[in-house]
Amino acid sequence: MTEKQLHLGAFMRPVSLHTGAWRYPGSYPDANFNFGHIVSFAQKLEAAKFDAFFMADHLAVLNMPEEALKRSHTVTSFEPFTLLSALAALTSRIGLVATASTTFDEPYHVARRFASLDHISAGRAGWNIVTTANPDAALNFGLEEHVAHGERYERAREFYDVVTGLWDSFEDDAFIRDVKSGEYFDLAKMHVLNHKGPELSVRGPLNIARPPQGWPVIVQAGQSEPGRQLAAETAEVVFCAPRDLATGQALYADIKGRMATLGRDPGHLKILPAAFVVIADTIEEAKAKRADLDSLVHYDSAIASLSIALGHDASKFDPDQPLPDVPETNASKSGREQVIRLARQEQLTVRQLAQRYGGYSGLAFVGTPATIADEMAEWLQSRGSDGFNVVFPYLPQGLDDVVERLVPELQRRGLFRSEYEGATLRDHLGLPRPKSRYL
Repeated sequence: MTEKQLHLGAFMRPVSLHTGAWRYPGSYPDANFNFGHIVSFAQKLEAAKFDAFFMADHLAVLNMPEEALKRSHTVTSFEPFTLLSALAALTSRIGLVATASTTFDEPYHVARRFASLDHISAGRAGWNIVTTANPDAALNFGLEEHVAHGERYERAREFYDVVTGLWDSFEDDAFIRDVKSGEYFDLAKMHVLNHKGPELSVRGPLNIARPPQGWPVIVQAGQSEPGRQLAAETAEVVFCAPRDLATGQALYADIKGRMATLGRDPGHLKILPAAFVVIADTIEEAKAKRADLDSLVHYDSAIASLSIALGHDASKFDPDQPLPDVPETNASKSGREQVIRLARQEQLTVRQLAQRYGGYSGLAFVGTPATIADEMAEWLQSRGSDGFNVVFPYLPQGLDDVVERLVPELQRRGLFRSEYEGATLRDHLGLPRPKSRYL
């Protein structure tokens, strides 16, 4: 058995990032908003011993032209905490990771929700920290324009300190529940945060016991300079989107190098890029599957996806000319830079670039179980990643292909577990339980 093994999460909100997924033959068109289907997906992933069920989130529907919007299968989705709390009762081991925005929420709310989910799931919760790149979300929270990129990350860093401080409000053994004496908890083991910072003022304490994991696992998504620094300072899992191995290796070395400089153990952070996985009996058949899937993306959706990635209205560009210079906006900087790099490297026209982004433009493993296992092993062994957040091309068959064909191949090679060795998400990821700041 190989010494180092892959960690696998499942990117499940939306259930597929591919715009054409709901139209693929045999797919569930309502998979993103059908509780019965989602339960079956979670239980299959748990049977395959996946580390986590990962839910992204978005806070705006009107974020693209209506002609594209009407073709989107992501306009209706469950609120993450509601869904994951329900799934906690119908699963027993798989981790449950949800996105919560530091820009449009309050730390007391976030701390309370994740502490509750960790208790309900017996230690399987994870918080994906995002600053919310989509400027349309601001309009749903009383703002006329989006908060500046740098300001969002400054708030996020302070937000993390407040949330983790609130999770430490009670020591692990504070609740003595002494029926004879009538003392429910030891007052000396309750701590008031009294945080007053540039962005936030929160007294505390949190009105819930310390989570079973100490803190739910901290996940961070973002590859910009502020995002990398936030990850190095706070994260235990990084969800990222490098397009190729060289880019992944550079990101891996950068973030883990920053951790070492800060005195954090680089082994206490798992870097898990998104990986789009299409499986068939031959590489040619897998490529044909992907081509069929891509053909289901309407150009209205394609150009809208490109606009979102750029943070700029691409419909105004000449579709048959190269991508022009695009100014920076408050949207995701790393996402914009990836689009521009791809366009320049492959000399794509706007139309070609839009078609790529209208389907799925990120890292993709398209082949047989054996060839994909080879590629994943190379990423793991050459320090490109610690595993992957798997993006399924369509549901249910795309997920079934992974759990029934790829996972057994990885297990045969000793690259992935055959059984869970622990009960919590921290156990699955090999992460230590954080000590209370008050001890």
